[in-house]
Amino acid sequence: MQFKNNREFTRDLDQSDPLNKFRSQFLIPKHDGKEVIYLCGNSLGLQPKSVKTFLDQQLHNWENLAVEGWFEGETPWLYYHKEMQELMAPMVGALPAEVIPMNSLSVNLHLMMVSFYQPKGKRVKILMEASAFPSDQYIVESQLRFRGYDPATDIIEVHPQKGEHTLQTADIVSVINQHADEIALILFGGINFLSGQFFDLEAITIAGHAAGAIVGFDLAHAAGNVPLQLHNWNADFACWCTYKYLNSSPGGISGVFIHENHFSDPNLKRFAGWWGFQESSRFKMTKGFVPQNGAEGWQLSCSPILLMATHKASLVMFKEAGGMDAVREKSILLTSFLEFMIIEINEAYGEELFKIITPSNFNNRGAQLSLIAKKNGKETFDALVKRRIIGDWREPNAIRLSPAPLYNTFEEIFELGIQLKGIIKQLKHC
Repeated sequence: MQFKNNREFTRDLDQSDPLNKFRSQFLIPKHDGKEVIYLCGNSLGLQPKSVKTFLDQQLHNWENLAVEGWFEGETPWLYYHKEMQELMAPMVGALPAEVIPMNSLSVNLHLMMVSFYQPKGKRVKILMEASAFPSDQYIVESQLRFRGYDPATDIIEVHPQKGEHTLQTADIVSVINQHADEIALILFGGINFLSGQFFDLEAITIAGHAAGAIVGFDLAHAAGNVPLQLHNWNADFACWCTYKYLNSSPGGISGVFIHENHFSDPNLKRFAGWWGFQESSRFKMTKGFVPQNGAEGWQLSCSPILLMATHKASLVMFKEAGGMDAVREKSILLTSFLEFMIIEINEAYGEELFKIITPSNFNNRGAQLSLIAKKNGKETFDALVKRRIIGDWREPNAIRLSPAPLYNTFEEIFELGIQLKGIIKQLKHC
């Protein structure tokens, strides 16, 4: 599409946008009585209005059914997670039996490493991106120490080439091949939290399996952001949070994917809990853990119904919007228009005030642009907030802007450009 830097153009785009109607289904924060331009869905998505309805239903069940709510009512809690599996599976390209909502992201990554990090002989190392989100680094470090290994020698980090901010798929594959006989586990992010790079997860999985390693992904910034095909890609496992692009409450429930290839593996270790016990005999309360078939067998505790209800509200909206393909179609246009506006600003001032470190190829990014502010970075960010534009600041000089297709508009991106120009002009005269 040939973009234009004018308000009328953006209003025409919004008017013809089939997803534009979903904006009214969200609660938009206000500053001084005016709606903000919210570009921070990569940290916390906005609240769908329907959340209250879904929560009220379960609060009503709790009030009127109490403990009988596990077995009675329109949505018995005992089977609530099964409804969720049907809604979750298309979001990550999985079979319903391969996904389950449970716990939080970091807890689930630890649980997956219990099952899928099985060092043996020379094959003990874990490969990950050098700039992985700190939680992943801490999880891997602590898992290695717990098992008696040294993170300093047993973590293989893949770094960008000198002078670059993103990784080349060929370089990732090359490092995997170089250490093929040492790697027990590859744990990679789906999208890098800082650069916004969307990695080629299928290529990483193929290379990892060829090397004899297990391959898993942290999809915190990918789930609800980009189309995924975890089953077809043959990923061994994946985990994600739901409070970013999936708009499912601060600290909301996490999701887990486990490929069906592992369901019948008797040698696969796991931490067990009552809710993962075989459903048909769970209430017999017998000793000796027998897992429920599928991802359900990795559950530990009773389903947190209120968190799941919040997540369900968002998943239903994604389904109504046409799923990830429809969301992705607008996402590409919206983020590309943001890129166009930033380039226009640089050209207007004859210098690169903002360096875009997110890949320019939309196939290699999601709904995020990360900008390195060459001058007055924190002052620019703070000025944006004062002008009701909410993004995300990362030290020492990065501004992350993430337009979410279900609630952001093209006119908002145009307004961001107008306000950025005003801030630059103001700071130049300070």
